[in-house]
Amino acid sequence: MESTIPSSFSPSTEAVRARSIDWRLGIPTYVYAVVFASLCIVWGLLWDIMWHISIGRDGLFAPPHLVMYVGAVVSGLFSGYQILSMTFRKNHPERAGSVRFWGIFYGSLGALYCVWGAMAMLTSAPFDDWWHNTYGLDVQILTPPHTVLVLGMMMVQFGAMIGVLALQNRTRSQTLANDLDQRRASRLKLLFGIAAGLLLTVLYVLLSENMGKWLMHNSLCYTTAAIAFPVYLLAVGRASLLKNPLTVITFVYMVTLLIPNWSLPLFPATPKLGPVYNPITTYQAFSFPLLLIVPAFALDQLMKRYKGNDWILAGLAAVVFMVLFLAVQWPFGEFLHTSPYARNWFFLSNAWSYDSSPDWKYRYKFHPSLLEPPAVFFKNFGFAILYAAISARIGLWWGNWMKRVVR
Repeated sequence: MESTIPSSFSPSTEAVRARSIDWRLGIPTYVYAVVFASLCIVWGLLWDIMWHISIGRDGLFAPPHLVMYVGAVVSGLFSGYQILSMTFRKNHPERAGSVRFWGIFYGSLGALYCVWGAMAMLTSAPFDDWWHNTYGLDVQILTPPHTVLVLGMMMVQFGAMIGVLALQNRTRSQTLANDLDQRRASRLKLLFGIAAGLLLTVLYVLLSENMGKWLMHNSLCYTTAAIAFPVYLLAVGRASLLKNPLTVITFVYMVTLLIPNWSLPLFPATPKLGPVYNPITTYQAFSFPLLLIVPAFALDQLMKRYKGNDWILAGLAAVVFMVLFLAVQWPFGEFLHTSPYARNWFFLSNAWSYDSSPDWKYRYKFHPSLLEPPAVFFKNFGFAILYAAISARIGLWWGNWMKRVVR
């Protein structure tokens, strides 16, 4: 007996179509694309740092740069397509809830950030190449072309986070009537946690010169952390719908940082720029992440239990974050910098750049000039708690704004 089912609707075709819908769970493809682009940017940046401390010389199309360019192109193309689709399809289902700009275009807020960020990143590439050809090698991180690049990178990553956030926030007041809705809501929560963790990783990298293991017994490390981390952590913690958002976000940060730091040293690398004081043969790791996950877990518990005034919450959060950060990072910094048990592939303390002497007497101990008298350290630490309270209050305000983003 012949089948009466048309070939276009055969069970196998329907199964393929169902699987195609299933993996996205109704979430726009561009959202997955921009989160992937954010990951490319982070890992390209980390590879670029390890390239510089292991090889030295690079160029416009060096492999780490190409990975970052992939992130820029992917975010720009997918976000640009979403904007053009909303603009020229007047019956687009998401157009009514989009942002209109320049009087012509329609798009989500996240897509706009991603397009602007991608344009800035791609503009910075030839600008940086011209800068090197004109002025030679960089002697500092934030040269004008690098500043444009960093702003573009963080804008793409912020756009990825906001793109997920808008979709997540639409589920806040919805009744999740079926299994698909519940799975979609769970996927959006996780995607927001990943996007926020990736942006946290870049924030740490940009500030890492003030928080290296050699500075973990100096108040500068804790002052920098007090200014930078509470504002971000409390903002994303308030905006997220995860059960323990800050624990998840800081875990993503640690994994994102550790994967290239553990994997790249397995590959060969030789210096191509002198002077070479340390004749290495493999990539050198960047750094082991800060133990932010410990104070982050405590902040999660505080934010779940305390529902009072945000000014009081900011003060409590500042004390909790700073005290726990000091309690774990001070001894861990001692371990990383001085212990022979940290000089391995896991803790990465044996990594050393090609242009640094391996026999430097302070390679594995704190430099006296970076050690402060206890009175000076605790005075500065007290100010750091104050800075953390201000930072936390701004973060809570920012988080309240992010909870309202639905476009």
